[in-house]
Amino acid sequence: MRGSVAFDSGPLVALFDRDDAHHQRCVEFIRKFRGTGISNLAVVTEVVYLLDFSRQAQRDFLQWIQAGALRLVELDSDDLERVIELMEKYADRPMDFADASLVAVCERLGVRDVASVDNDFLIYRFRNRSTFRNVLQHGS
Repeated sequence: MRGSVAFDSGPLVALFDRDDAHHQRCVEFIRKFRGTGISNLAVVTEVVYLLDFSRQAQRDFLQWIQAGALRLVELDSDDLERVIELMEKYADRPMDFADASLVAVCERLGVRDVASVDNDFLIYRFRNRSTFRNVLQHGS
């Protein structure tokens, strides 16, 4: 797969946790992936927190990013305004900060493809009501 794909925390945790149910699928996806992976610091923070069972896994993840595996996109003030709107809109889910910030960044950059191991991005919508495409559920 080529192009930009926004990475949610689930597949990133799975890559560095061999016991994760999605580990093998995510490893295979990354091996085949030829595009640009993007994410943001909110997602990175969530992943490091979820990998707290292993300092080595946390270090490996951060070094993987440092080596250029993901392009980290900073949030701006307009993104934060959108994050607040999204968290209110999807309060019944509830939508967490990492997901809302990733949706806001995707809207700003025009990135429709997302890698996620859950179904949340099948529910989330862009401002114009268009949908995301979860590349882990639709193949590469």
